[in-house]
Amino acid sequence: MPQLRLDRTGDVFVLTFQNADASNMLDDSTLDEFNAHLDTVEAASGNVALLITADDEKFFSNGINLDYIQSQGGMPFLLNTFVPRLDQLLQRLARFGCPTLAAINGHAFGGGALIASACDFRTMRADRGFLCFPEVDLGLALSPTMVACVNNLPGEAVRRRLALTGARIGGEEAARLGLVEAAHAPDALQPASLAMAAELAKKNRRAYATIKRSLLGPRWDALLAD
Repeated sequence: MPQLRLDRTGDVFVLTFQNADASNMLDDSTLDEFNAHLDTVEAASGNVALLITADDEKFFSNGINLDYIQSQGGMPFLLNTFVPRLDQLLQRLARFGCPTLAAINGHAFGGGALIASACDFRTMRADRGFLCFPEVDLGLALSPTMVACVNNLPGEAVRRRLALTGARIGGEEAARLGLVEAAHAPDALQPASLAMAAELAKKNRRAYATIKRSLLGPRWDALLAD
């Protein structure tokens, strides 16, 4: 069964995690599917936007599937194979050539939080779900690309709190801190996020991409050179 689904509503592509049985965790198949769907969006003509969400009420994405990593050889596979592949996806998403918005409808932990952070904008469910980087509690370091994703979030103090303590931040607090544009009630999150993405899709795509990549600046350019 595919782990992701791509639909189109007007000028908005909606990429949906749909592997609730595995908490929408990330493995090689997830990355393959994600990149294939990005290819589709990239090939579309005209001004468009990309909205990333999930169809599970509990998890947006629970990050890297560590059971899968263990089955492939454990830490050597994680560090030498999977993390570089995830880094490439995060770099692509951060520099993607159209507006991107993550509608965080449940827990976004680890790799899920990184995907949300790589997007241009974020919305979040107000009553349930946390944004969290648990790597410090798992004994794992963040790669330079992952650090760059964290640094996409506003506010140095809150970034340090997230990365160095593994704090779990809910939707209403995330909105107060500026980590997300807005926190919505469960039944309002999807329509409000879709409306926001539709407004972003009106922007000139080429100009938007050029400005976005300029704002990312030298720290992202250096990552691409590695």
